[in-house]
Amino acid sequence: MRATIDSITLLHKRIGDTIELIELEDTSLADELAQETQSIEHAVSEMDFQAILSGPYDKSHAILSIHSGAGGVDSMDFAAMLLRMYLRWAERRGLTVELADESEGDVAGLKSVTLIVSGAYAYGYLKAEAGVHRLVRLSPFDANHRRHTSFVLVEALPEVDDARQVEINPNDLRIDVYRAGGAGGQNVQKNSNAVRITHIPTGIVTTCQNERSQAQNKENAMKVLRARLFEIELRKRQAEIDEIKGDYVKAEWGSQIRSYVLHPYQMVKDHRTEHETGNTQAVLDGDLDAFIETYLRQTASIP
Repeated sequence: MRATIDSITLLHKRIGDTIELIELEDTSLADELAQETQSIEHAVSEMDFQAILSGPYDKSHAILSIHSGAGGVDSMDFAAMLLRMYLRWAERRGLTVELADESEGDVAGLKSVTLIVSGAYAYGYLKAEAGVHRLVRLSPFDANHRRHTSFVLVEALPEVDDARQVEINPNDLRIDVYRAGGAGGQNVQKNSNAVRITHIPTGIVTTCQNERSQAQNKENAMKVLRARLFEIELRKRQAEIDEIKGDYVKAEWGSQIRSYVLHPYQMVKDHRTEHETGNTQAVLDGDLDAFIETYLRQTASIP
């Protein structure tokens, strides 16, 4: 809260200083004032948008998981494409990304990958990406170069640090350590540092093998487990509310939120908001803000 107040105070001062300089009518300051005005407009827009991110967990770090689905090798390759897209997007926003776990595809791409994205409003932004993503393209893995459609599931969860939010009984956990897998060479760990945690009551399994320290792998695996258990609790609460309202709709795999069409034309389209662009390469290079902001503004509880 204090940081927000300080930001508003600073912005208010910048606006006041700029107005005073404009009133001087000094033409030598024209270029400098134009740049400052543009900067202020951007800051106001960012502040206005962050007001939308007022959910109880929007300021939290995020746990982002990408899972290949229908489409075979193309789906696994699509999962790798989305991983690159989100890494580029996070870099643009100054967020820190830690690779918690990954499972490589047999031929190419990724079966699944889990990231811990740290920074202000990481979950608030990435919650807009949760759902099924669809890719249509000429498959590089098809000898006849035919058009293929593949699907990938993206999950976004808030990182839950407060143990009071999710109570985990140590007796409900089975913790296994094993040697991390790899493609060979010096990157393969010789020690059993990878950690697999099974939550026996729910059957949820989380793994982490990308840190050299077994303790760090265990800590990250616990972060993912805590987030998944927290999601289950939130879904239970929401189901109860929706049942009372009488409008509960079960979410099913296959209802894609966004399509990435690379053939026979170029387009990325969000089916929830109808926002679209023909610059598919820019999107796959991490230019996601327009899609995220359009969705969040549309679903915001404030005007």
